[in-house]
Amino acid sequence: MPPPNTPTTATIGTSTRDEREAQTTAFLRVRVGQEEAHYGGNLVDGARILRLFGDLVTEITVRTDGDEGLLAQYSDIRFTAPVRPGDYIEARARLVRQTRLRRVVELEAHKVIRASPEEADSAGEVLDEPQLVCAATATTVVPHRRAHTATARTPTAEET
Repeated sequence: MPPPNTPTTATIGTSTRDEREAQTTAFLRVRVGQEEAHYGGNLVDGARILRLFGDLVTEITVRTDGDEGLLAQYSDIRFTAPVRPGDYIEARARLVRQTRLRRVVELEAHKVIRASPEEADSAGEVLDEPQLVCAATATTVVPHRRAHTATARTPTAEET
């Protein structure tokens, strides 16, 4: 298992493009540092989780298209539990839809270890069940010159 702050990724290889699209995934596990406390109550802002999501979407686009693409939007963002310094967050992404120029990715972030400063300054607890802290959907756009298509075709004069 990699160290907690080391980004880790996985893609499940399959034989067809449709299967590959449905199973292209990436994940990160990070420890939230004290410097990331932003609000009263020692809370970390939701933008921290969205940065993780952005990295995951970028990785998926590089894996599928050889280009980082441009994140066009997040939708259906739901923050469901607080994140505090010392927590370990595991974020996962899965490519769910692909068009010629757009990639749609489902994202979830779970707290897998909870800091327990009430017990001791350096105490923590491995959660029996990961706790969902955020879920969202992202859409990214891939430059036409990089977008892989299901069938090869010659671009029109307008597309070049």
